[in-house]
This record gives sequence, structure tokens and C-alpha cells, in this order.
Amino acid sequence: MSKIILASASPRRREILQLVDLEFDVIISDCDENIEYDGPADMVEKLSYRKAKNVADKLPKSEEHLVIGSDTIVYFNGKVLGKPKEETEAFQMLHEMVGNTHVVYTGVSVIDTKTGKTEIFHEKTEVEFYDVSDEEIRQYIATKDPLDKAGAYGVQGKGAFLVKGIRGDYFTVVGLPIAHLIRVLKNF
Repeated sequence: MSKIILASASPRRREILQLVDLEFDVIISDCDENIEYDGPADMVEKLSYRKAKNVADKLPKSEEHLVIGSDTIVYFNGKVLGKPKEETEAFQMLHEMVGNTHVVYTGVSVIDTKTGKTEIFHEKTEVEFYDVSDEEIRQYIATKDPLDKAGAYGVQGKGAFLVKGIRGDYFTVVGLPIAHLIRVLKNF
């Protein structure tokens, strides 16, 4: 049986894998995330592959490992919203999205280090925000919760107060579409 390696520093991705009782180790990817891409789906697929490949290349080819790389972005008004660099940027992102619907894309890549077999996919989920006040946004930003999350919010935490509705897979928004991933892992 192949050993599963998560190529991510995200505590949320770890929690999702733990929810389904998968045994895994974590090796954090240190790849360059600057890429050329053709749309948000292409972006998350390429970045998830780059992260998985970065870690897979460091592992011995003689051992069986399945490396999982993942990347999540928020897409709104034709723009990719990654993790905000500062509180001002977090405020701008959230202020624009309140009262509107945006799309969260998560790309996932699985690489078998022994055979080289690779599966890449993405999921997308629509998220609608309530129309909240600037003061509520500032109070949320003051918690520092938005600063390490794509689109400046976490649906699974303090940012839940923003979310009016979700159309699609909740775990895509959190950062790892686990149901789809489990089906892919069965192919290895």
C-alpha cells in the first residue's frame, strides 16, 4: 500500500483528511507559485500539480508514495482573489464580495511516485455572501482569521457569518474536495 503524503501546510486540509480516517504524512511544498494560466480552473490545477510534483521529486522513487497537492482560489468579477497580503487588501476583497456571489475553485493533483501515474482535477463551488456592514468586516479582520485564506475568509470558522448560501461542495470551499479525492485515490 502506498503511503499518502499531503504537500500542504494547510491545517484545514489536514483536518479534512483526518475526517475520513486517511493516514498520511505532511511534507510542505516550497515551489514557486508564479505561473501562467488560462482561467481559474487551469490555475488551480497547475498550482496543485506543481506543489505535488515539488514534493514527489524529493521522495525516493523506490518507495511507493501518493502525493496530494492542492490549491484554492476565490474568483469574483473576473479576478482571482488569493490570500490577502495585508488587512487593507482583506477589507477590499470582502467589501467587494458582500451581497454578491463568488466562485471558489480548488485544484487537486495526485502523483504516484513509483509509477509516475498522475490524476489532476478541480471542483468549483458558488458562495453567496450576506450584505454585511463595513464595521462587521473590520471586526472580522481584527481577528486575523482572514489573513491566511484565499478570498480573505474561512467558511469553516469565524468567516461563516458572511455566508448566505453555498451551491456545490462545501469541502471545495474549505480547500480539499474530499469526496472527489477519495474516488480518485481508488484508481491508484
